[in-house]
Amino acid sequence: MKVFVLNSGSSSIKFQLFDCVGAPAALAKGVVERIGLAGSRLTCACSRAPHNPSCPAKRVAADVPDHATGIKLVCNCLLNKACGLLDRLDEVAGIGHRVVHGGESFTESVRITEVVIDAIENCVKLAPLHNRPALMGIRAGTEVFPNVPQVAVFDTAFHQTLPRHRYLYAAPLEFYEEYGVRKYGFHGISHQYVARKAARLLGTGPERLKAITCHLGNGSSITAVDSGKSVDTSMGFTPLSGVMMGSRSGDLDPYIPLFLHTEAGIELNRIPEVLNKESGLKGVCRLRDVRDVLAGAERGDKQCRLALDMFVYRLAAYIGAYWVILGGPDAIVFTAGIGENVPEVRRRVLEKFRFLGVTVDEAKNAENAVDISGKNTSVRVLVIPTNEELVIAQETARIVDALDAAGAATRRDQSALPRPP
Repeated sequence: MKVFVLNSGSSSIKFQLFDCVGAPAALAKGVVERIGLAGSRLTCACSRAPHNPSCPAKRVAADVPDHATGIKLVCNCLLNKACGLLDRLDEVAGIGHRVVHGGESFTESVRITEVVIDAIENCVKLAPLHNRPALMGIRAGTEVFPNVPQVAVFDTAFHQTLPRHRYLYAAPLEFYEEYGVRKYGFHGISHQYVARKAARLLGTGPERLKAITCHLGNGSSITAVDSGKSVDTSMGFTPLSGVMMGSRSGDLDPYIPLFLHTEAGIELNRIPEVLNKESGLKGVCRLRDVRDVLAGAERGDKQCRLALDMFVYRLAAYIGAYWVILGGPDAIVFTAGIGENVPEVRRRVLEKFRFLGVTVDEAKNAENAVDISGKNTSVRVLVIPTNEELVIAQETARIVDALDAAGAATRRDQSALPRPP
């Protein structure tokens, strides 16, 4: 079974093609960039390229006015006979879409119908930068593959297990009842994947796992996982809240935006842009990449040192809070760009927990090994590369299999009916 995974942005489509027979394997991946803009291009790499000189990575300049044209361009690349990935488009059995916000409507992945599209539309106001492009990708996928099941996999779904007293804000209850104001949480696909992988590495089932999963990238979030379920998470109503990030503020006193409006004359509609794009590490030291911040701190730059101290402190504060909520985790898991690849951040965060018996093997940490736990550590410390696309492919294959099974059962039932005389 071939499954096509799409992650659509406003002017881009990231894609992967998976073979989901047995253990899923990525056959090709790439991105269509600058959709609707000058200089549109496709970059596509085939997994067989290292073993097949006639199947090089492709970089194609093309006019791509919309997402449907972008998907067609990708299909032409995948149909390249030199690669042998697809002989015909009807080999694609399902298309999986990453959808950031499913609100309270979706606790799991679903086949996309008009009702589902309407529900995703209703969540655009909660995540306009993410859900609107996802809908573009869904409509484009339906246009190019009209007879292929489309599946939505939601970033918020994993966090729908949060208890009510944790997802509600201490504001008038009408805000939630009338406008849906509550903690939703994000990066759920990633948190779910690394939690399940951690359970396997620990030799236990997900239903017995207690873990603190740290998705640290330009956008970062931390989740408390109990019995394999999300029970609290740092991001809230939007992906702006929680820990300090590359250019996002993280948690902030709610009165600050109004104060800046009245005292500094900053327009209210400008404040979200400031807090999303000009804050976090960038706001403190003008650098948003933590590796650059670390280098600046090494050179003695005071602003970089301050930014790094703030970043590490806020990560440790959330991990500490979730340690208490869980009554002690089995593992602390790091993932995503920073979590997987920046040993110094892991070291600085974890040294805050020495008093709780957490130790780290410095050599393994420097190598970004999977298990960086030190001798006699009180909890395991793991570094697990995330793979959100794999989760989307697996979920899509699961739903397509269920649809096929239901169709086969219906056909059997119909064939068992007595024939008319």
